[in-house]
Amino acid sequence: MRFTLTAAAASVLIAACATSTEDVTQVTDIETEVLVEAEPEAPAETSDMTAEDPYLWLEEVEGDAALNWVNAQNERSLAVIKSSSVFEDNFSKATDLATSTDRIPYGSVRGGMVYNFWQDETNVRGLWRRTPLESYKTESPEWETVLDFDQLAADEDKNWVFKGANCFKPKGAEKTLCLVSLSDGGKDAVINREFDLDAKVFVEGGFETSEAKQGLAWIDHDTILIGTDWGGDGSTLTESGYPSSVRLWKRGQSLDEATELFAGQKTDVAVWPWASELDDGTMIYGASESDTFFTATYWLLNDGEPFAYPIPQKSSPGGEYKGMQFVTLQEDWTVGEDTFKTGDLVAFNLQQFLDTKELPPVELVFRANERQAVNGVAISKSAALLSINDNVAGKILRLEHSEEDGWTTQDVALPGTGQAGIAFASDNEETVFVNYEGFLSPDSLLTFDADTNTTELLKALPSKFDAEGLTVQQLEATSADGTKVPYFVVHRADITLDGSTPTLLYGYGGFEISMRPSYSGGIGRMWLERGGAYVLANIRGGGEFGPAWHQAGLKGERQRIFDDFIAVGEDLIAKGITSSDHLGIMGGSNGGLLMGVMITQRPDLWNAVVVQVPLLDMLRYHKLLAGASWVDEYGNPDNPEERPFLETISPYHNFDTTADYPTPLFVTSTKDDRVHPGHARKMAKLFEDADKPFLYYENIDGGHSAAANQKERAKRTALEFSYLYDRLFPKDAAE
Repeated sequence: MRFTLTAAAASVLIAACATSTEDVTQVTDIETEVLVEAEPEAPAETSDMTAEDPYLWLEEVEGDAALNWVNAQNERSLAVIKSSSVFEDNFSKATDLATSTDRIPYGSVRGGMVYNFWQDETNVRGLWRRTPLESYKTESPEWETVLDFDQLAADEDKNWVFKGANCFKPKGAEKTLCLVSLSDGGKDAVINREFDLDAKVFVEGGFETSEAKQGLAWIDHDTILIGTDWGGDGSTLTESGYPSSVRLWKRGQSLDEATELFAGQKTDVAVWPWASELDDGTMIYGASESDTFFTATYWLLNDGEPFAYPIPQKSSPGGEYKGMQFVTLQEDWTVGEDTFKTGDLVAFNLQQFLDTKELPPVELVFRANERQAVNGVAISKSAALLSINDNVAGKILRLEHSEEDGWTTQDVALPGTGQAGIAFASDNEETVFVNYEGFLSPDSLLTFDADTNTTELLKALPSKFDAEGLTVQQLEATSADGTKVPYFVVHRADITLDGSTPTLLYGYGGFEISMRPSYSGGIGRMWLERGGAYVLANIRGGGEFGPAWHQAGLKGERQRIFDDFIAVGEDLIAKGITSSDHLGIMGGSNGGLLMGVMITQRPDLWNAVVVQVPLLDMLRYHKLLAGASWVDEYGNPDNPEERPFLETISPYHNFDTTADYPTPLFVTSTKDDRVHPGHARKMAKLFEDADKPFLYYENIDGGHSAAANQKERAKRTALEFSYLYDRLFPKDAAE
């Protein structure tokens, strides 16, 4: 049995996810049409709010005045960055990486077929395709197209972006039906259409939804659980803009006729449907009510009346193995005489709970030490595999359970010390795929053999850049409160420690998201090969060392996160690796907030700042798009106890017209319906009105990744690295 949330629900749990440069291996370039040349006058506003904030007109996402300003800034900034001596070379490298056939076609296994979503220069929007497992294991698999999204977009004259598919084949059924999610331009809001996976066609008269941030779960082939925007006007959504209720929708019914099974509160973050198939084919289903970003109640709805799973609100249910339901704890939990700790993986007998509606005895499965963290459990037909961080690097353990020994673990051998994770596992399949990579180790795909507990190399990428002479170090900086903060540095082994090395420092620090070693052809070719150093900071707020590492920087404690990042920057300078003139920083979304704070708090420490899809107005963020869902991470500006701290850190409100700021590059997307583009627009306008240099690029499509397809993603990356080169490398470096 699998206990999983829908893809839409998962997107909420990573709603402020990092925008990284790692996808550059899959992108190419495209030109942006420039519509205007001059900045328009702002329209007159008379509200009290406008009197406090003269730039609210820039929050009108597709308002004429706002888009005129955006296009003028795009035109100006593109002209500046494209004049860089390295832009054409970066463009060429990004294009080469994007069009290379040397990419691992990661996929999922279903009924002996491997399904993969593939984008390249020809298939810009992508192909959903499949091949037999045996063919997949060869160097040149024979792919069969399931759905061509470029063709679909052309046929329907739509800007479709594929957002995934929710497929289901009940035990004993003859066919597999899917709900295919399509986004207009990359937004989180999607439509869902029923698709016959075997026949490779959309089901005529099948399930189809209107555009919304929504979640769906199959109960059987004629019944779906759905949470969506009932009525389409947003009135039924939570204050965070997500579904507030779950309904039962039967084939042949209009969506209006669906029966409500559970309703949450307007103040909830979201209510999502879930469903799981037991080993005997029985379906259990329910609703996940997230009353805050980090707390949820899981309701069982099979019997009509909602019944809550007896687990802490700060916990995450996982899969089921040998009848035992896994749960990862984000808070301490006392059960009888046993106390389990934050970060523990525990389990209880699922069937016993379903039969009695009482909590069975709870067992400790795994307890991480202070330098470890549980990432998750993956279940195949024959094994349970636990993925953990071990001093930031990835590690995989096999879990076993017996009445005599309880829970035991066994290491699964990996190629080295890097990032490792379960790329695919399903309790319906024997096949397990494991991904491994490191800063200097290209991605490799391994298969796991449950009989021998070993892995075997299946596919591996060739090197995307020249790593000869490069080395990786894991160092530590001491933060303001004495906490040791680890960070990785990738650089030439023979660099002179005189502060002259151009260095890019990347950070995120939020939502318990870990920053781990990974391989990037783009960073390698556009930065490391030129002699630059790349640094990844493992600051608090992330999940590198478990929930406590994250929780140390929540709300009013968030200055710790910023102090950690500052400490890493200062340590790089103290060690002679770089200097302020040659140190640049980058971060996206929550990391974009980090960048904004670094501009306002320590402008002296950096000479380049790439601010990607950022949060910057921390006194209005909760009123913009999904912002209300993050008040448990940042604090609530409407709470008089929490607002004062937000006032001290909000980059938008701490802009100083007299300060000497480094020239930043703001990157955002008009179609981002998660973090509002108004954040970047308004902060850039402050720079403009203060007559301070800045650069700005807003992709008209793209969603929260700031790029809807590989071409746009390549353009964005080439712009970013060209900007960084011009700011941090010696002026004659390209000669």
